[in-house]
Amino acid sequence: MAELTATHRLPVVAPEDEGPLPAHVVSHASGGRDLWSPPLDERPAEPDQALLELLMEVLDPELPISLVDLGLIYGARLDGEDVAHIELTFTATACPCMEFIREDIRDRLMQEHWIRQVEIRDVWDPPWSREMISERGREQLRRLGVAG
Repeated sequence: MAELTATHRLPVVAPEDEGPLPAHVVSHASGGRDLWSPPLDERPAEPDQALLELLMEVLDPELPISLVDLGLIYGARLDGEDVAHIELTFTATACPCMEFIREDIRDRLMQEHWIRQVEIRDVWDPPWSREMISERGREQLRRLGVAG
């Protein structure tokens, strides 16, 4: 499983000139359900890495920052049955957007022909903290006027 920890960050690098929203997103009116890239033409050679890259497009419903950059995705892997297994945490156990986030993850990943099912497991250990936000996420928060 592709896992993210405080010491292991996703090796997806955004273009230098990217603003707080991904380039393909023109607004953040829909709570994370904005414009996603079209489905991939072929099953990727490294599906676990591709899952993380696709999850970069899923934005937090309250802030236009990817779930990956916010440090909410703890792991992603595709098994031999074409089932995407996602390990997800939240900023709080009573996060009001939990189901929206799960829906957005499923909706984005199920657009891919090489994914048959999405299973999401909530993970609370280690607890999420601000230190889990990627450097890119911190920069995006600063651009939005939010301390990262």
